[in-house]
Amino acid sequence: MSNKPAHSGDDALGLNAPIERRDLLNSTLLAAGTLLLNSVAPSQLLAEPDWTGYGGVGDYAASNGNTYNVMTAGHQIRDSVFESGAATPVDTGERFDCAVIGGGISGLAAAFFFTRDARARKNNQTNPTCLVIDNHPIFGGEAKRNEFQVDGERLMVHQGSAACFPPLPNSFLAGFYDSIGVDWSQFQYQKWSGPQREFPIETAPYPVGGKTSGFFFGAKFGEKDGLWLTDPWGKRLEGAPISRQAKRELLNMRDADRKPFSEHRFQPKEHGDAASRHLDSITLEQHLIETYGLSAETIRMFLSPLSGGGSGIGADVLSGYADYAADVLLPWDYAKGAQMFPGGNTGVARQILKKLIPQAISGGPLMQDICRGRVRFDALDRGGQAVRIRTGATVVSVRHEGDPRNAPAVEILYTKDGVLHRVRASRVIVAGGSWTAKHIVRDLPALCREAYSQFLRAPCLMANVAVRNWRFLYNLGLTECQWFEGIGNYLTMRKLATLGTDPAVINPDMPTVLTLKILFSYPGSSLEDQTTRGRAELLATPFREYERRIREQFTTMFARSGFDAARDIGGIVLNRWGHAYLSPQPGFFFGRNGQPGPGDVLRRNPYGRIAFANSDLSGIMDHRMSILEARRAVSQILTLR
Repeated sequence: MSNKPAHSGDDALGLNAPIERRDLLNSTLLAAGTLLLNSVAPSQLLAEPDWTGYGGVGDYAASNGNTYNVMTAGHQIRDSVFESGAATPVDTGERFDCAVIGGGISGLAAAFFFTRDARARKNNQTNPTCLVIDNHPIFGGEAKRNEFQVDGERLMVHQGSAACFPPLPNSFLAGFYDSIGVDWSQFQYQKWSGPQREFPIETAPYPVGGKTSGFFFGAKFGEKDGLWLTDPWGKRLEGAPISRQAKRELLNMRDADRKPFSEHRFQPKEHGDAASRHLDSITLEQHLIETYGLSAETIRMFLSPLSGGGSGIGADVLSGYADYAADVLLPWDYAKGAQMFPGGNTGVARQILKKLIPQAISGGPLMQDICRGRVRFDALDRGGQAVRIRTGATVVSVRHEGDPRNAPAVEILYTKDGVLHRVRASRVIVAGGSWTAKHIVRDLPALCREAYSQFLRAPCLMANVAVRNWRFLYNLGLTECQWFEGIGNYLTMRKLATLGTDPAVINPDMPTVLTLKILFSYPGSSLEDQTTRGRAELLATPFREYERRIREQFTTMFARSGFDAARDIGGIVLNRWGHAYLSPQPGFFFGRNGQPGPGDVLRRNPYGRIAFANSDLSGIMDHRMSILEARRAVSQILTLR
């Protein structure tokens, strides 16, 4: 721990308690905005342990969010460090039928579709080869999990991508999930145990606003000691210390939203219809003002940054269509309800991997085995396999060997363990995020380069807090709560699918993990300024400072219901995602001034031997779009000779 004298209250907050955490260096909160906006690299500001913090246990312990090494390598790409040509790459001598850049769900799905469909084109007579290259220590992208060991219990929780949604029967997605072994009937959840009165608990980590929900109002609202309003919508916000105007606006909006869908004439029915195009021509804030009569003040206080399909940014800079696009483009079997693996969509990534490389996860093919099995890292990148996954390798250059119109192959340069390497592939799918793709594809056409310049992404910090019990929530009568000041926005209790957890029961005296989604919204600034400022704050704040804020927030809200930070917190893992959410501006989906949207430009214009995937092309941060974009990209490159 630090040699710095303990801050007043450190012991009470548990900052010096013996929970699992790395030995952190001395740290103070840095002037994030000014320093980082002047291109001072975070490596000059913070040492790695002070930034990364504790990563949990198990397969994902070394890969909590964008780790320090991943972040600094990405900034080296941004700063053109690898363009000098000073280092001579080591040629591996490898040539693959396809290389996929990025090992998230889109990249894994691309490898799955390519090997399956290319083999089918050859009448199963040959095994096409595919190399997936990923810059993280483990595959999955944002679909990774954290694991804790608390009081003898093994706990799993998502780092980013969370719930999954049962597809409509006979749809393409239904066939895909079947092909990777996802059986929706296997999602059985923990049962209530113990003598306490049972609370209904959701299976996905999103607030729904029922009787066991609550709003917390603190000093910002004149409540020095804090005020809880439980079942706020059922009570029609009676007792909330907010203005009459804000109450009226929020209730009017909720009442309107609860009307039958057919009465919402402004809502789009199909992607590209008049309603969707109108929404994409204005900001989400304009739409909320026009449709519900909300004031900008109410929107910015109570709705940003959770509005906008979870884009993590102010509604004043987002396309109005951002709140509707996922429901229009991705209908699902609503009657079955949202489902969730114990570690979020890590489960989907692991299911794909088990199909690609069966020996890469210990155990059998059942969903429970795949969820609980250990990753065999030495099996990911073995010679002779049809599919190989190379982790901890940051691609720094993708370039055709000659004129893209007739080049025989694509050269890929990547750095791993400080050494630059070269491989070649007949085809390439760039499945990583837009923030790196625009830098690493060296011969990117001007049309695609201009399209990529319109992709702006917002940061997010997913803070997972393992607690030894959640009785402090139960004492308040809560399973979910939301607040409007301090760090974070909401948290929820959820029942876990028994695929990966023991025991198969739940009660308020058992350990669990509570997730704080910490977003960075600065309404009134431009979209670019909001995303840049938020990222600067995320990257320059030390682990210990975030830990302090989280402990203070929990103490402020829950101390009076029995919470003790020093006693009850068993561990904290921070998952820093510097480019978590695409933030689609007006015109992103359907374009402006007669020009196509930037995502459509990249979809329609694969060039040479390179095609583009990743969910950000759609403007929707959803793993289902990752799968669909991968399918489209594979179909494009399979037409090549």
